[in-house]
Amino acid sequence: MIIEILATGDEILTGTVADTNSAHIAQALKEIGLFVVRHSCVGDDVNHLVSTLQEIAIRADVAVVTGGLGPTTDDITAEAAAKSAGVELVLNRSALRSVEDYFTTRNRPTSNSNKKQAMLPFGAEAIYNSVGTAPGFTLKIEKCLFYFLPGVPFEMHRMISDSVLPSIETVRGGGRELSRVKTISTFGLTESATVERMKGFSAEFSEIKLGFRAKFPEIQIKLYASGKDRKTLNALMSKATESVLKKIGENVFSVDGMSMEAVVGELLTEKKTTLAVAESCTGGLISHMLTNIAGSSKYFLLSGITYSNDAKTKMLDVSPEVLKRFGAVHEKTAKMMSEGVRRIAGATYGLAVTGIAGPGGGTDDKPVGTVWIGLATARSARGYRFCFPFNNRSRNKKIFAMKALDILRRELMG
Repeated sequence: MIIEILATGDEILTGTVADTNSAHIAQALKEIGLFVVRHSCVGDDVNHLVSTLQEIAIRADVAVVTGGLGPTTDDITAEAAAKSAGVELVLNRSALRSVEDYFTTRNRPTSNSNKKQAMLPFGAEAIYNSVGTAPGFTLKIEKCLFYFLPGVPFEMHRMISDSVLPSIETVRGGGRELSRVKTISTFGLTESATVERMKGFSAEFSEIKLGFRAKFPEIQIKLYASGKDRKTLNALMSKATESVLKKIGENVFSVDGMSMEAVVGELLTEKKTTLAVAESCTGGLISHMLTNIAGSSKYFLLSGITYSNDAKTKMLDVSPEVLKRFGAVHEKTAKMMSEGVRRIAGATYGLAVTGIAGPGGGTDDKPVGTVWIGLATARSARGYRFCFPFNNRSRNKKIFAMKALDILRRELMG
């Protein structure tokens, strides 16, 4: 199946707005085993859009088009689609219901400009939009089935998952091959080191397509496979996953695409343990990550952003003498921070981070990227020093937070 994506709009064409829609659509299709062969972009010009649609119509089986379905005069996608198919724009009752439902649920009247969004090419089938005013639609032009969706990412994401992917699965037919995608998440190795460790995998598993994705600060290993027998396919993916685990080892933290914070949360829940966090250089990022997980209140008790030395002393009982002699970025400080926050919260574990995120503030002994991570349990407190090679504040904060959670993960796994 030949699939293309077309993004429309002057703001996309000029780079004023990044085209995240095409990336999301391609990724969503890849997750069901379908690969896009071409991405295109056209501005708000009817003639250019018509010619591009007609080109795609004769070479692709399926195309997903985003943008230009709004109520304003520069929203011209429906008009261009009608011209490409050689039909007229007509009022589509299903599309009008989608528009009216949106305003009715919000106790607002439907304006005439919004009713314009229900004018679709003759023969088009409306795609219901439950979270916005612009209904999408499908239309066959030449041999290609087009899916036209709004450009607003939130609306497009919902319509892709609710309507477009199930429809494309149907188009593929009942006799199609089954597809499997496995996302194995790793942390602690560079992308090049990960690739190096995976040498020989493709020769061993020639039926599987191997891919890598750098999603800082983690590296994802992607396995793609297809086949007609579900049992055989599942067994193949299971065997391939075991091979990856042997090659990558403890740097794998998830074999099903879970985030580090979700994995840690699951382990804390399983062991019926609790956590408190004291953060300095990460400024609350660890706590933000943890509380993004639904149900984190079961195990996450307390967070303290003790940025200044005074806060470390008053809130966590870090010794002023330690701070004066060794400084905030030191093993003793990190350990005392973790002990203090664990004691205050009454938690099973206390996790603390103190470091130099940069880009300034580094020294020869403590360069930018240096971090001390403290982990306290009922038995003891330990400190871990790392120095990362980034002179970028945001990247350092992310990798500091990830490393702290990874240390806790390894502790929980024994």
